[in-house]
Amino acid sequence: MAKILRKRNYDAVGKTQEILMLLPMFIGFLMFVVYPILWVLRWALYDYGGYGAPIYIGFENFIRALTRDNKFWLALINTFYLAVMKLVIELPLALALAFFVNKKVKGSSFFRVVFFLPTVFSVAVIGLVFTILFSAYNGMVNAFLSFLGLIKENINWFGTRFMSLNVVLVVSIWSTFGLNMIYFLMGLQNIPKELYECSMLDGASGLKQFFYITIPLLAPVMQVIILLSLLGTMKITDLLLVMTNGQPGGQTEAVMTYIFKFFFGYGSNSARMSYGYGSALSIITAVILGILTVIYLKNSQKMKDV
Repeated sequence: MAKILRKRNYDAVGKTQEILMLLPMFIGFLMFVVYPILWVLRWALYDYGGYGAPIYIGFENFIRALTRDNKFWLALINTFYLAVMKLVIELPLALALAFFVNKKVKGSSFFRVVFFLPTVFSVAVIGLVFTILFSAYNGMVNAFLSFLGLIKENINWFGTRFMSLNVVLVVSIWSTFGLNMIYFLMGLQNIPKELYECSMLDGASGLKQFFYITIPLLAPVMQVIILLSLLGTMKITDLLLVMTNGQPGGQTEAVMTYIFKFFFGYGSNSARMSYGYGSALSIITAVILGILTVIYLKNSQKMKDV
């Protein structure tokens, strides 16, 4: 009997300790996740710019975003363009470099560090440095192209929507491909070497090994990388704010920079500051991201089951 009571006391103490250990995290979750969500849901129904009394307007903010705000949809298109192009260019690049650094050749450790290095830099610093490099008047990129004889006059890299977005795309790829390379590298190192040895005995070429062994066994890693890359690009904010701030004429806004300006009145857009409208845009964007994530996870289930 005494043994049973001691065990019950021990279990009760253990559960109390577990609750006390989880409590700070739970409080933080309520404060920094649940409360902001409720805050956004509430203010989406109001016209409120931070001053004066908020005015209840129902779903007018949502109607405005869905039917009259062409800039929001342009920002969404820009974001999808960056996300898709990053997948098309960055993933093959990261996979190819992972193959290279996975080979036990001289200098592979050095290149592993060099390729990963951009990931550790601050995005704001990267954006500032590349803005200077791509400057129209004294940028090193124009100077280099002119030295090679490829251009006769300087290019205004940030003068049009197409050029600006593609410069941002290049910089974004440069800053994140190293992390994806590490993911691929970890996946490659988990593939049993015996599979390659057996396939060689059966006469399989390197190309067949790649398509029938490497790609299928990397599929679960690739599923995670694609999802993280898509969601990461959909949230792109700081790089665009530093490099273009939506210019020229607000044509290079991403969806998050557009929403950001309604909340904080950043730069020359302080007159547009509106917590209510920014909250409505946030909810619409969250719904779109949620739908895309569910569709992707459902259609990529086979990759996970490999």
